[in-house]
Amino acid sequence: MKRSRTLLLAALTAVVAATGAVTVAVPAFAAGPTATFVKTADWGSGWEGRYTITNGGSSTLTSWSVGFDLPAGSTVGTYWDALLTSAGQRYTFTNRSWNGTLAPGATASFGFLVNGSGVPANCTLNGAACGGGTGNPTTPPPTTAPPSTPPPTTTPPPTTGPPTTPPPGGLPKRALIGYLHASFANGSGYLRMADVPAEWDIINLAFGEPTSATSGDIRFQLCPVAECPGVETEAEFTAAIRAKQQQGRKVLISIGGQNGQVQLTTSAARDRFVSSVSAIIDRYGLNGLDIDFEGHSLSLNTGDTDFRNPTSPVIVNLISAIRSLKQRYGANFILTMAPETFFVQLGYQYYGSGPWGGQDPRAGAYLPVIHALRDDITVLHVQDYNSGPIMGLDNQYHTMGGADFHIAMTDMLLAGFPVAGNTNNVFAPLREDQIAFGTPAATSAGNGYVAPAGVQQAVNCLVRGVSCGGYIPRSGTNPGFRGLMTWSINWDRYYGWEFRNAHEPFLNSLP
Repeated sequence: MKRSRTLLLAALTAVVAATGAVTVAVPAFAAGPTATFVKTADWGSGWEGRYTITNGGSSTLTSWSVGFDLPAGSTVGTYWDALLTSAGQRYTFTNRSWNGTLAPGATASFGFLVNGSGVPANCTLNGAACGGGTGNPTTPPPTTAPPSTPPPTTTPPPTTGPPTTPPPGGLPKRALIGYLHASFANGSGYLRMADVPAEWDIINLAFGEPTSATSGDIRFQLCPVAECPGVETEAEFTAAIRAKQQQGRKVLISIGGQNGQVQLTTSAARDRFVSSVSAIIDRYGLNGLDIDFEGHSLSLNTGDTDFRNPTSPVIVNLISAIRSLKQRYGANFILTMAPETFFVQLGYQYYGSGPWGGQDPRAGAYLPVIHALRDDITVLHVQDYNSGPIMGLDNQYHTMGGADFHIAMTDMLLAGFPVAGNTNNVFAPLREDQIAFGTPAATSAGNGYVAPAGVQQAVNCLVRGVSCGGYIPRSGTNPGFRGLMTWSINWDRYYGWEFRNAHEPFLNSLP
């Protein structure tokens, strides 16, 4: 989920897929900003590239936008560390929230994959000529596309079955799950807890954020009055939570979001995470925790290749911290997660830095967390938005914005899949009742909005096996499918409650 003071923007999407990346020297102080291109790998039918933006001027650059043309027959696929828009064969990459400000001499970069052999032309940086080269790596790229072991054409059964008994939690069979902008206004406006409609079964409070990326010290406060003139008092907020809970609803603290980078690199940070999150839960009497780690919160160290036995401190410490919280609050503690496809389904192709050490170490980084906590997770609702194309179990790329993407991405969690194409390293399926999927409430809420009819087509396919289009779910029918998550309740209110009004009765009508 994306916290923005204006509109909700995109998140990370896909991963670098090759080896042989070469650092290209750029001038420290040129006449002004430059964008330099390098092709870091080429496998004939496609290639991987990177642009490096360098502020060669004397004043701070507050944002950047790099545009270029590709010839007909070549298209951009997955990309990372930038936002992408396109018009015909013109592709424009703009900075993310964390890499747009560049002091004199500073650099930022973004990467992308291209299907086809065409190379960028007519490059512009903030409307002016890029001023960089179009070099190629000095080390020859691989001749075949990664990964070294291609994904299988059919998915073998998991090596270990999922647990058969769900933990208690008091949720209805179908759940409507939404995020409430409780600590900021966003372009959708502030919504008081008491005014959240009763149809929302799980309300995730956005967001608890750390005092620094590695402190583990999580803080939450209501939106300041200056930003949210209609904000309630803390006493009113707490009383409204109690009223929701008396109606059977669950209220969770969501940790992270776009701005809340959380890296539990030490045991001290882990312990502080447990104590500070516990303090928030106790202060408001909440029902549990939602993990919404994005950006650079989770990554796998080089050599950490087995999702069943992770060694990276940020992964190991997060698992330990959540287990401590679960133990503290008992069986009724609600645990949900909202990872991006980059961190979960992309693991079918790429995991961590890969066999050559050149892939993005964040690829599939949620998998060890999900696997270790599979007996404790109440609902996993992957963000099926703000995503690049992702390969499904049919070994075809699926693109957000329609029913097909929801079906293919959710099926991967219900059927299980080999990690990085290794049939001896299979991520086992989760229970049906643990699975929902996330979709934006409206067009302004995030990239990949799907109208209610498309969302319901996906659910009907997953639950009943009908209206599946061209994708056949490997998981079969899933009558225990839990429900739908959206970013956000505020955006749904802003757009006249389209999401709630369409999907709450639909979910209740399912067998």
